Amino acid sequence: MTKPFHHFHPFAPFLNEQTQKVIVGTLPPPRFCTQVFKPRDVNFCYGSQDNLLWQALDKIYDLNLLFDNCHEAVHQRKIFLEQHNIGICDIVQSCTREKIDASDMGMSEVKLRNLVGFINKFTNIHTLIFTGGSSQNGPEYFFKQQLQTYGLKLKKIEHETLRIHEVMIDKRVIRTYSLTSPSNAANRSIGANPLYKEKRQKNPLYSTLDFRIEQYEKVFKGIL
Repeated sequence: MTKPFHHFHPFAPFLNEQTQKVIVGTLPPPRFCTQVFKPRDVNFCYGSQDNLLWQALDKIYDLNLLFDNCHEAVHQRKIFLEQHNIGICDIVQSCTREKIDASDMGMSEVKLRNLVGFINKFTNIHTLIFTGGSSQNGPEYFFKQQLQTYGLKLKKIEHETLRIHEVMIDKRVIRTYSLTSPSNAANRSIGANPLYKEKRQKNPLYSTLDFRIEQYEKVFKGIL
């Protein structure tokens, strides 16, 4: 029998006293543990060449980011986060996998980071940005589980096209947004989205990345 793969998070939370918004996912692909990278991977959070988060942020903020495995690419991303008071704290610390892939559903024996504890520690945090919806083993799903251990619960805030919730932590209102996943695996669900279909019909060149950019910009720039 094949031994289960121990999948751990290779990056520490990127947080400081000025952090206001926190990007929250689960785990980077297993190759980031083994340090066997693809040509355009960046050795940092959301650095997979197959993940579209940094591509979207690059367009939104006109960053001119590098997309390769060099130190400057990592430095660029850290500078951006610090300048905009954005942190990253994925909620999963480790898990085991029978199949070595990056799917959230393939995780078992999941150990979580104490995201509520980080919110208590860094008192300027007011927003969590989940890189995915409410599916099982996604960041919102695990955060809800963690809140239950504190006797807390997310309150839904109505919005037509985006999942928005609020919860009171440390006498502060923490707002959460669940983005369309930056993983290419979400392209199928975007393709079925009525808003995407409408825009695609008007502009055949409109892409799933364009759809994400429009949604992400509203959340990261506080337009909602």
